[in-house]
Amino acid sequence: MTIDLRRLKAERIAKGLSQEEMAELLGWKSRATYSKRETGRVNIGADELARIADILGYSSNQLGIFFTVNVPKRERS
Repeated sequence: MTIDLRRLKAERIAKGLSQEEMAELLGWKSRATYSKRETGRVNIGADELARIADILGYSSNQLGIFFTVNVPKRERS
């Protein structure tokens, strides 16, 4: 499973937040720090994902919406 960065971006936009606002809410100094994660240039840590989800209004039990299954169908069972 990998983090679905398109979903992450879509949820942020749906909540009306800019990358700069997300960075501020996360306590980061610049938009670039958040942008690098949202674009996949820097991996998102588990704690960071939990904080981002919380800001977007999702509980830790709902983190699954930010993941995509990348296992070929023939190998799933």
